[in-house]
Amino acid sequence: MEQASLFGARDTAAGHVAVAFVPDFAGWQAATRLQWQAGLAPDALWWHPDREAAAPPAAGGSGGPRVPKRFVALARAAACYRGADRWALLYRLLWRLTHGERHLLARAGDADVAQVNRYASAVRRDVHKMKAFVRFRTVAESGFDEPRYVAWFEPEHEIVEYAAGFFQRRFANMRWSILTPDRCVHWEGDGTVWFSPGTDKTAAPDGDVTENAWRVYYRSIFNPARVKVRAMMSEMPAKYWKNLPEAASIPGLIAGADRAVAAMEATHREHDTLHCGPTPASPEATLTRRAEAAPRGSLEQLALRAARCRSCDLCGPATQTVFGEGPSPARIMLVGEQPGDAEDVTGRPFVGPAGRLLDAALMDAGLDRRALYLTNAVKHFKFTPRGRTRLHAKPDYDEVRACRPWLEAEIKRVAPEIVVALGATAAGSLLERRLSIARDRGRRIDWHGRCVILTVHPAFVLRSRARRDDEYRRLVADLKAVAAA
Repeated sequence: MEQASLFGARDTAAGHVAVAFVPDFAGWQAATRLQWQAGLAPDALWWHPDREAAAPPAAGGSGGPRVPKRFVALARAAACYRGADRWALLYRLLWRLTHGERHLLARAGDADVAQVNRYASAVRRDVHKMKAFVRFRTVAESGFDEPRYVAWFEPEHEIVEYAAGFFQRRFANMRWSILTPDRCVHWEGDGTVWFSPGTDKTAAPDGDVTENAWRVYYRSIFNPARVKVRAMMSEMPAKYWKNLPEAASIPGLIAGADRAVAAMEATHREHDTLHCGPTPASPEATLTRRAEAAPRGSLEQLALRAARCRSCDLCGPATQTVFGEGPSPARIMLVGEQPGDAEDVTGRPFVGPAGRLLDAALMDAGLDRRALYLTNAVKHFKFTPRGRTRLHAKPDYDEVRACRPWLEAEIKRVAPEIVVALGATAAGSLLERRLSIARDRGRRIDWHGRCVILTVHPAFVLRSRARRDDEYRRLVADLKAVAAA
C-alpha cells in the first residue's frame, strides 16, 4: 500500500509516518481509523496536530476497531488534555486493546492506563470548575429585544466543546456566549451550539448591573462561623477570582469573620424564638391523643391502641398495624392468618391478590363483604426480603399468641354468631389447639356460644395452580354453607 494513502507523509529519516489531523477527538478518530486499518503500530506514527489539516479520505475495509465503551469515554475526555503526548497515548491504548490486551483498562497499575486516567480526571476537574465559575454578563445587541449573556473563562485544558452540552441544557432559554483563549462557544436559544476561534479578555464585558446582586447574595450566604480558608481555596482557587464578581468581597469577609462570630455570640439569646412553628407531635403521641378522643370501647379506639402495640418483633419491619374492618356488630366474622404486602402498605385487610379472590368467592356464595367483619389473627406482616420483593413468612407461635388479645377484643365488640377461620393458623389462634384442614374443614365447632367453621385461606387457592378451579369451587361451597348456617 502506498504511504500517501495513509493520510500522512513518511518521514524517511526516522522511518515514521507523520499523521496530520485536526486536533480534536473527532479528527483523531478519523485519522486513527486509517492508521489502524493499515496495520501501523504506535511506534510507526508521528502525530502532527494541525487546525488547517484536510479531512481524511473515507476509511475502506471492513470497519474500524471495536473497543469498550469505557475507552471511548476516557479517550473523549483525555483528548481535551493540554499535552502533546495525548494523541500517541490514546492510539497506543487503542492498539493494545485490539491486539491481545482486551482487559487492559482493568489494570490500574499499567503506566498507559494510569496516565490516561490522570488526563481524564484533570479534564473533568477543569469542566467542574468551568460549570462553577462561569459568570454571565449582559450585553445589548442591536436587533434583539433580549440581551446576550457573555462570559469569560480561562480553562486549563481544551474543554470548550466537551463542556458545551451542559451549558446548552442549563441555559436553554438564553442567548449566550462563553469566550476563552482557545475557542468560543455560542447559543442562540435554539438549533445547535456553534464555535468560533479563541479571543482575549478584551472581547468580554467588564461588568454589568447584575454584579452587585451577586455580591449581595454572596455576602448574605457567607457563614463566618464555618470559615475554612484552606478548604475554600481548594474549591475556589484564587486564579479564578479575577473573573468572579463576588470575589472582591472574599478577603474582607474572611478578615471580619472572627468579629462577626463574636458579635453573633454577644447577641445570642438563651431561648431563641422558633420561626418555623411549634414542634409537631411524635407519631406515638398523635396515636395516643386520637385513641383518647375516640369513643370509649369502640373498634376505632381499639385499632388506635393496637397501632402502638410492641408485644412482638414484627412491629419493627412492618409498615403498620393492619386491624380489622367491617360493621359492629356483624353476624359473620372472617379471620385470616396475617396481612400481606398490599395490606401492609394500605393498612386494610384482604386487599391484595388473596383478598380479590376472596371478594369473588363471597359474591359467588351470595355474601356481601360490606356486611362482614374481616380481620387477621396476626396484625403485622411477617416477611423475608428478596431484593425489592417481600415474601410472606409464616408467623410462629409466640407471634400468634402476642396478637391474640387484639383478636379476642375484636370478637367481643363485633359479637359474631359465626366465625370463619381461613386456614389453620387462624383456627389455632381462635381455639388454641391444632386443627387439620383435611379432617376438620367445614365442620361446625362450638366455641364460647359461637359457631366456628374452618376452611382454607384464599391464598391457598392461588397457590394450587393446576387444581385452582376445583379449590375455588370448594371455597365457594364452604362459604355458601356459612351463609346458610
